[in-house]
Amino acid sequence: MELAQPDPEIFKQLVTMKMPFGKYKDVLLCDLPVSYLEWFQRKGMPQGKLGMLLNTIYEIKINGLTGLLTPLKGK
Repeated sequence: MELAQPDPEIFKQLVTMKMPFGKYKDVLLCDLPVSYLEWFQRKGMPQGKLGMLLNTIYEIKINGLTGLLTPLKGK
């Protein structure tokens, strides 16, 4: 069985896209605090692409994988 490879485009968006609304408006998605992402997990993620990206960064952070994004942040 072949493991799915992460889409590098998603990682790129996590380090370049900013939160479009709310308390952390204009903060890069990768820099959102875990507590805010946990709040979305409880209340429900936004629909569409933003929700998918927020869920992805949440999973990265709670699993201690933020180092995956470090090489991308400087670009």
